[in-house]
Amino acid sequence: MDTRRQNKISRLVQKEMGEIFRSEINELLLGTMVSVTATRVSADMSIAKIYISIFPTEHKDEVFKKIVNHCSKIRYLFGMRVGKQLRIIPELHFFIDDSLDYIENIDNLLNR
Repeated sequence: MDTRRQNKISRLVQKEMGEIFRSEINELLLGTMVSVTATRVSADMSIAKIYISIFPTEHKDEVFKKIVNHCSKIRYLFGMRVGKQLRIIPELHFFIDDSLDYIENIDNLLNR
């Protein structure tokens, strides 16, 4: 069960990471749209799990690899944005949110 502080920081991480993906690291995204679907922050606020969706899905694996490889740059940009609000900048762990793919697959199966 998340505390109120964890929820606040989670929302802050989601908002700021969305802005970073939208405006600051376009060269990594290969013309795809990356949206932050969910975030979870550990109890000690040192780790943030970030779930992302990548559209279109043609280059999904390549874009995800680039995001993971440039995690330190993304964390630096995140720290520059929220450095005055957080005591510790959390370590960022990225995961692909495949729930939309799962829903699309079920929808296709039901339409057959």
